[in-house]
Amino acid sequence: MEDIYLKINEKALEYANYSADNLSALVKARSLSTGEKEVAAVLAGQMKNAGFDEVRIDKLGNVIGRIGNGEKILVFDGHIDTVDVGNPDNWTFDPFSGEVSGGYVHGRGTVDQKGGPAAFVTAGRILKELAFDKGLTLLFTGTVMEEDCDGLCWKYLVEEEKIRPDFVVITEPTNLNIYRGHRGRMEIEVTFRGLSSHGSAPERGKNAVYMASRACLEIEKLNEKLRSDPFLGKGTVTVSEFVSGSPSLCAVADYAKIHLDRRLTWGETIDSAVEEIKAIVGDQDAEVKVLNYEEVAYTGLRYGMQKYYPTWKMEEGSPLVSKARQAFTALFGKPPVIDKWTFSTNGVTINGMYGIPCIGFGPGNEVLAHAPNEKVPVSDLVTASAFYAALAYELAG
Repeated sequence: MEDIYLKINEKALEYANYSADNLSALVKARSLSTGEKEVAAVLAGQMKNAGFDEVRIDKLGNVIGRIGNGEKILVFDGHIDTVDVGNPDNWTFDPFSGEVSGGYVHGRGTVDQKGGPAAFVTAGRILKELAFDKGLTLLFTGTVMEEDCDGLCWKYLVEEEKIRPDFVVITEPTNLNIYRGHRGRMEIEVTFRGLSSHGSAPERGKNAVYMASRACLEIEKLNEKLRSDPFLGKGTVTVSEFVSGSPSLCAVADYAKIHLDRRLTWGETIDSAVEEIKAIVGDQDAEVKVLNYEEVAYTGLRYGMQKYYPTWKMEEGSPLVSKARQAFTALFGKPPVIDKWTFSTNGVTINGMYGIPCIGFGPGNEVLAHAPNEKVPVSDLVTASAFYAALAYELAG
């Protein structure tokens, strides 16, 4: 194995510019959620040029590359949609230039998270050149709509494409650490219905803004009572939107709506989170509901799911985490840092819903995700591509 790891490291370094150029091309293909058609074509072309055995695009628009035909399935997953650039004045370079300079690839999506797919294409090329044939089927998925609804793409892959892998590596940015979980999340909407009256006589009405405001203050206090986990940390809740309405600006508001961002730690569930809010609302005329996501993909397919994204974590001694640690240590001569994400990933469905073992390992620092002046070190692409290839050998035994 030492010889194969040496060859993997050599090839990953040899293909540093190849990885950077592929990422640059992905960045130049703008790809907001539901608008990934161009970048999907670019990634599919890169997989074909790397010599993958099969490349196809499913009906939701996910790009699926395959190497090998083994009984066990290992998937490397990376979403190919991005958020928008925000205020362009906050950028010191063109967000879609894909410029490669100073040891970095620059632009929107370099970290979150086209760097992962660029690195796994290189890993696939390395494995093909090393004639990898170890009883594994390797799938490489460039997934869609993650920024709008994390995990939706994997709901489609599992339930519609019938892909049920044995292992998944999520290539979201981890600063080249091995991540084994993160908090879940959900989106809750609470609608309050009051009674309007003339603004000159508010006592005749029932002000929905006051109803909602009192609830908001109690929801803020709820943070003090939420559960905590030694690894994942504490559950949190925040009001992210407040909307109200009335017949006129001279009338008591008869309508108010708040939107809650709820982050769930280990042991918290959709039911427990909803019940907490219902207890705060009490017997007021209000409705508490978990929202749904349903949109039309760039392929024209309408698809959706409830906006509940379960908490997940892998035990540090689990077989996949252990194999990842062994591969990293053998490759780089030092033990990896084992940690977790702050944000949410496709792991919410891969492991949170379906119980499929998964870990995270990706190029880039997550603090640059969704931030201006996003860039990723080319050296991170080299490290990630080497790790992906080595992990395939490690899992194959």
